Amino acid sequence: MDRYTVTGMSCAACSARVEKAVSAVDGVTSCTVDLLTNAMSVEGTAAPSAVIAAVEKAGYGAQQKGASGARSAAGAADEDALADRTTPRLVRRLIVSAGFLLLLMYVSMGHLMWGWPLPSFLADDPMALGLTELLLTTAVMVVEQRFFISGTRSLLHGAPNMDTLVSLGAGAAYVYSTVVLFQIADATTRGDLTMAMHHLHGLYFESAAMILTLITVGKMLEARAKGRTTDALRGLMRLAPKTARRVTADGEQTVPIDEIRVDDVISVRPGEAIPVDGVVLEGTGAVDESTLTGESAPVDKAPGDRVSAATINRSGHLVCRTVRIGEDTTLSQIIRMVEDASATKAPVAKIADRVSGVFVPVVIGIALVTFAAWLIAGQTPGYALARAISVLVISCPCALGLATPVAIMVGSGVGARHGVLFKTAASLEQTGRTKIVALDKTGTITRGEPTVTDILPAEGETEQTLLLPAYALEKNSEHPLARAVCALAEQRGLTAQPVEGFSALPGNGLTATLSGEELLGGSRTFIGGHTAIPAELQQQADALAGQGKTPLFFARGG
Repeated sequence: MDRYTVTGMSCAACSARVEKAVSAVDGVTSCTVDLLTNAMSVEGTAAPSAVIAAVEKAGYGAQQKGASGARSAAGAADEDALADRTTPRLVRRLIVSAGFLLLLMYVSMGHLMWGWPLPSFLADDPMALGLTELLLTTAVMVVEQRFFISGTRSLLHGAPNMDTLVSLGAGAAYVYSTVVLFQIADATTRGDLTMAMHHLHGLYFESAAMILTLITVGKMLEARAKGRTTDALRGLMRLAPKTARRVTADGEQTVPIDEIRVDDVISVRPGEAIPVDGVVLEGTGAVDESTLTGESAPVDKAPGDRVSAATINRSGHLVCRTVRIGEDTTLSQIIRMVEDASATKAPVAKIADRVSGVFVPVVIGIALVTFAAWLIAGQTPGYALARAISVLVISCPCALGLATPVAIMVGSGVGARHGVLFKTAASLEQTGRTKIVALDKTGTITRGEPTVTDILPAEGETEQTLLLPAYALEKNSEHPLARAVCALAEQRGLTAQPVEGFSALPGNGLTATLSGEELLGGSRTFIGGHTAIPAELQQQADALAGQGKTPLFFARGG
């Protein structure tokens, strides 16, 4: 699958036009355009140059991202490409447009309808008032020129889009008002100031400026929605470390992740993210793989075990050999799957696209019929034009074509933030109709971090006499299960007693000496190798394990 970035699209009609143009290229078997990320995925044997030429012929721009959507090892290039640059630009346009519009509304509505004060050279001169409205409206149109550029270009290519509706509505009001301005000039020349003042009420300059400004508000809200939908994808990309500690003959050296190659040896200290997929050569540790698997319990690693990029080494020092880098890592494959899901179309989105493809021409036709109908009914051209413009403008947002892909992207994004990945948009749509979900044991839904749920003292002990030594031992460990024990002890206001000779045995447990007695903590196998575990406690542990819980055993003085 080849990926492209498409420029110049502004609505669902644009994306439908691009899909239709590229799908017609010989050798293209499938084409999907994502309006939200401006991305296009193309399958088949067609040359990239032919695909790009088809997009440009349709009136848009295209650039190939590279084979399979190549990204840097850290995903920085794609993360930068997903950054929201549109919203700040639209905010600036909106502020400038709104400033001119307020002045225009003061002159056209405030003065003429409510008698708000103006300088005498304006207030008593209808021609000066009309020219002022013309200049202010022209300023707004210059600021919002992208509507006219995009709308005209798409119209010339035979594929009118939403910008075409906006530019037609605003342009018609502007041209009609300019004609009325000439009538004002004629009346003024003839000395008929009464008629000139009457013509002022026929100006629609403020309508043209208002159309452009309000649609810009809508565009800004759409851009903000699009920006939020890609947050989850950028969040996944940010999980990838940007540097790695490479081990060489001269010692450890921190280098950018792009410089790491397969078979390089890297060092990962406790608390650090593992930068690449690799195999442990030396050391032991507990690795938090929840970012990839969703499983909150850390996985103990020893020489020969595999580790994945973006997982966290919670305890122990690991020396690893690099196996996969860049887009070959597990994290990059997950990111690619999320990208592919956002690029695919759900059945409901395909219906929306078909509607969007004919939506704009139909709306233009209805506007023309509206204009003609009011003229036939005996209304003035100004009255008929206002109704035709209303049809054009009220149809501009194209909610069906935009809301459907936004909903799909938001659903995929929210799922990704919670560790739920959808392989296709069709899967997401099907999930919305799901009534029953069955999970196997390893699919247990967890809170994302371990907490203590039960305390079961041996005979003759109490919760307090169990928790105190357990806290003293676990206080020295970085293991997530140890942090759960410490959190409970601190919640109960306990103080950790100092221990001596602390030692951590990854995959087994902890040992130390407390008040001259040997203190052990860890798995049943580890504790059972040092002392006998009462049968009653073993039965209780089996029952807890059957509920998906992780039993920890503690022993003191044998």
